[in-house]
Amino acid sequence: MVTRDVTGGAPVVVLDEIDSTNAEARRRAEAGETGPLWLLGLRQTAGRGRRGRAWETGAGNLAATYLFRTDKPPAEAAQVSFVAALAVADMLGQYAPAKLVSLKWPNDPLLGGLKVSGILVESGASPTGGLWIAVGIGVNLARKPIDAERPATAIATYRDSPPPSPIEALEVLSGAFDRWSRTWTTLGFPAIADAWTARAHGLGEACVARLGTETVEGVAEGLDGDGALRLRLADGQVRRITAGDVFFGGA
Repeated sequence: MVTRDVTGGAPVVVLDEIDSTNAEARRRAEAGETGPLWLLGLRQTAGRGRRGRAWETGAGNLAATYLFRTDKPPAEAAQVSFVAALAVADMLGQYAPAKLVSLKWPNDPLLGGLKVSGILVESGASPTGGLWIAVGIGVNLARKPIDAERPATAIATYRDSPPPSPIEALEVLSGAFDRWSRTWTTLGFPAIADAWTARAHGLGEACVARLGTETVEGVAEGLDGDGALRLRLADGQVRRITAGDVFFGGA
């Protein structure tokens, strides 16, 4: 384990091997760690995605978690997933054509319309008060997963030169995360929602939202003030989607 300082950002703890950077963040948070800090796993043996899915990191890919404490109420704190998505989008634009970067609700960064990153936000009561928040971010830098559930890609596909190393990519990501966090703090979530919408994938298009045991079809209209997706149904009503998986054109 090595701790590195990132210029202008939170310290980075580099772990040669870890089960899951989010699991490690939870362990540290429950032991009283408040951060802010980044945990970077060079090899992750039991990575997790949303809804308990396995997340395959792969050699040369990024697996990192940002741990911090907040006094925000849970619903407001959860907006950090949009902050993280914008930070990943900025990082992707450093290493691949920015015009190919988009964001699919709720927090899937895409490259060329294909999934290139996953974001998993977890939280709990901090022993020091408030909430601890763990923002897990995985990015396919060197290669896409072997057994991806959905079509996926990697930054390396769009470069003639080698992709960035996980440490290099995290330094860029950390800087972008700090910038968007300051925007969130100073201007509030509307500024984050506007920036996210400017990069949104599929707005104005028909989509299918799978909500556990329910499937809803409609047209994605945009974000509500709290980050929920506004879905216009065939009968003209608007359905707020607060959690679930959304698919556009079968993707």
